[in-house]
Amino acid sequence: MPIPKPENNEDEQKFLSRCMSDEAMKKDYDDSKQRVAVCLGQTKASLVEQVCEILEHDPDVELLTESNAYFPADNEYMDVGEASEEYILPIIARYIYMDPLTQELYYFQNPGIKKKDGRVLVFMSQGSEYQGRKVQLNKPFRTPDGPKKFSVYVKNDKGNVVKVNFGDPERSIKRDSPERRKNFRARHGCDNPGPRYKAKYWSCKFWSNKKVSDLT
Repeated sequence: MPIPKPENNEDEQKFLSRCMSDEAMKKDYDDSKQRVAVCLGQTKASLVEQVCEILEHDPDVELLTESNAYFPADNEYMDVGEASEEYILPIIARYIYMDPLTQELYYFQNPGIKKKDGRVLVFMSQGSEYQGRKVQLNKPFRTPDGPKKFSVYVKNDKGNVVKVNFGDPERSIKRDSPERRKNFRARHGCDNPGPRYKAKYWSCKFWSNKKVSDLT
């Protein structure tokens, strides 16, 4: 028999009660501790699916983590006329969780079932600790190892710092050609570039901003 799954809008406690009392579950998992672990796992799996839907995965936008962090030297940043801001990375503990409702991130030294305001937090990633490293927000830089030609650290609509990757590494930006610049901007709808935390915004910025230098 399949393991029960939470129904739409089902209260977590009601689901756990239903899952624990399920006859098939009692038969397959006669140890109550094992059964509750399996039921909690189903709750977590359901939340992960919800978070994936909420995030609407964008391959060009990543939460800033240890695995994708790059710390440019001061002379590697590019001035594109945006107001910049210094951001000091917090102590990133080994276990990072997200609130599925607010998308806020929480950091813990130990794994386990974590809750905030009665909601089970969703495990996002695991990494080493690092502290006190600084980056500049809203100032693009070349990305040495890809996946795109440039990256920029910005705050998204939830206040989290993300790494936005943009630019084809195989092509140069020929913004000095009025015709190329006009065609690019028309093709990508740059009159309405969208939010700063999306790749389109920065690609349009590079194809129009006269302050950008060294872009070939």
